Amino acid sequence: MGRQGTPLGIDVGGSGIKGAPVDLEQGRLAQKRLKIATPRPATPDAVAEVIDQIVDAFAEQTGDSPIGVTLPAVVIRGRVLSAANIDPSWVDTDAEALIKRHTGRAVTVLNDADAAGLAELHHGAAQGAHGLVILTTLGTGIGSALIHDGVLVPNSELGHLELDGYDAEKRAASSAKDREGLSWDAYVDRLQRYYSALEALFSPDLIVVGGGISRDADLFLPRLRLRAPIVPARLRNQAGIIGAAWRAVDLAVASG
Repeated sequence: MGRQGTPLGIDVGGSGIKGAPVDLEQGRLAQKRLKIATPRPATPDAVAEVIDQIVDAFAEQTGDSPIGVTLPAVVIRGRVLSAANIDPSWVDTDAEALIKRHTGRAVTVLNDADAAGLAELHHGAAQGAHGLVILTTLGTGIGSALIHDGVLVPNSELGHLELDGYDAEKRAASSAKDREGLSWDAYVDRLQRYYSALEALFSPDLIVVGGGISRDADLFLPRLRLRAPIVPARLRNQAGIIGAAWRAVDLAVASG
């Protein structure tokens, strides 16, 4: 009989792999997170070995509890269909089976923005929200999560909507502001075009904006003219870890 402990969330990013046990009652990390540099190249086995190190580091606290892992990728039933900021060899990898082989633990794998969206819904800026919530993360690209009445519609990839003949993230991600040296005025114009397009297509009840640039939310969010409220994410760089752990526990309960 295994020992149940605190669920573990692990967030795989392009530069670092971060993990921590999660207190799902409080919606916060139960311990200081451990961060290990993402291996180069970030092949499936190399990343799984780092995940195993994080699992081992928190073994005393987590016991045999579920593990949730985020990837910067489209993930369907544990299988990876795309690869952003990780090695192309991830495509068509059964990530859940691979990580389970390395760790010996039950694993749930999901898209990183989807995990952040779940965290913000249950413990952050979208807590108590009804109807359709869209979370976007503005960073190197634009990640997105679609959640309707508490149910995640996974792998939405709304950073790839066409905007002025480009992938939207090429024009409106925070990396575009930095790369092109855009003023806040010019960047707000880009964001207005992007979020107006989202609103026209999906009519959300709430938009939540995450990513590092959300720390400066006061400089741009109040300037956007939309029907739906648009608010900054609250959980910042903990959102992926918290959302991954939440999803793992939710699916474990659902499966009995």
